[in-house]
Amino acid sequence: MTDRNPTTENLHSDRHFGVEHGGIHKPIHPSVQYGFERVEDLIGVFQGTLKGGFNYARQGTPTSAALESKLTRLEGGVGTVTFSTGMAALSAVFLTLLRSGDHVVSSRYVFGNTNSLFGTLQGLGVAVSKVDAGSVAAVEAALQPTTRIVFVETIANPGTQVPDLAAIGALCRERGILYVVDNTITSPALFKPGSVGAGLVVNSLTKTIAGHGSALGGAVTDTGCFDWQAFPNIVDSYRHGDPAQWGLAQIRKKGLRDMGGTLSSEQAHRISVGAETLALRVQQTSATALTLARHLESHPAVAAVRYPWLESHPQHAMARKHFAAGSWLVSFELRDVQTMLGVINRLRIPIKATGMGDTRTLVIPVAPTIFWEAGAEVRAEMGIADGLIRVSVGLEDANDLLEDFDQALSARAP
Repeated sequence: MTDRNPTTENLHSDRHFGVEHGGIHKPIHPSVQYGFERVEDLIGVFQGTLKGGFNYARQGTPTSAALESKLTRLEGGVGTVTFSTGMAALSAVFLTLLRSGDHVVSSRYVFGNTNSLFGTLQGLGVAVSKVDAGSVAAVEAALQPTTRIVFVETIANPGTQVPDLAAIGALCRERGILYVVDNTITSPALFKPGSVGAGLVVNSLTKTIAGHGSALGGAVTDTGCFDWQAFPNIVDSYRHGDPAQWGLAQIRKKGLRDMGGTLSSEQAHRISVGAETLALRVQQTSATALTLARHLESHPAVAAVRYPWLESHPQHAMARKHFAAGSWLVSFELRDVQTMLGVINRLRIPIKATGMGDTRTLVIPVAPTIFWEAGAEVRAEMGIADGLIRVSVGLEDANDLLEDFDQALSARAP
């Protein structure tokens, strides 16, 4: 079965372990408590010696477990823990694996909420260095004896910068540092971070994987590339059994049991069904995004377009080397910043909304919304201009989108 196309495997993943009453999809399990015939089995679940059992829904349900199995297969990993949101997944990674006095090296170009999370970590005594991860030399120069994690996003939101993924992975392997890659924009349909040595992969399931804007969720997948026996922050109670599972055991127990960032069965079911069309959606949205990016690049009202599949993109070669396509994320700047709001308001098809990875095209001005709280200085460091517009390309007909952007860009302001 492992030699099947990932799309085929994805579609039939619920049936690998048997589905109740012959159903095609894993059903929604709303139970909070789970009982056992033998109290020894209940004890085994608490102590981690009985695999596949459930005791209290805060740490997972059969429905979320089925989704975790699907995600593990998609990422080619050894295990997955799901969370209520992508930020809950990221928070669990950093807050369960780091201690005061530790150090993190991160790409300078990260999601606004992730940047905010780093501020929280710094308040708890964790040092964070932000560098241009397009240069492995910059990452290496920032390393310290206390560096525990190097963190990057595959394609930065909203600037679309691409880090030197493979070189950073090699550096982390050489130094024994945990390499964490946020795969949200690309998803496992376009890139598997384990291929460059990432130990943990984070996905905001809300976006590319679920894809319909109808469910919140996040996930952390262990690729099996990192040796947890060498990680000093695994507590003694999780240092038993298979060492390959130590990291996820700590993330699950502390991130779900202690912090309560649990994905509900209802949301897990929605995400699992949405994920069935992942490859098809990513193929079409990437193709349409490239068409739109090329069209915008040639428009006289547009000053710059940021899309990794454009030859003009600074990391175009890097993106082509690693990704199967360019994703749905396009950002562009207008020559006349003062026209930005009018241009967006004249668009008829894209929905003026936050969020990304939806089946419908979404558009938002970046500086006055999702990066407003970061402040002008941080925006300047991240290359976010006041006139930057982010587009999350959906499944609409490409020609319809081109016509709509043309009329919005070309019309005179009232």
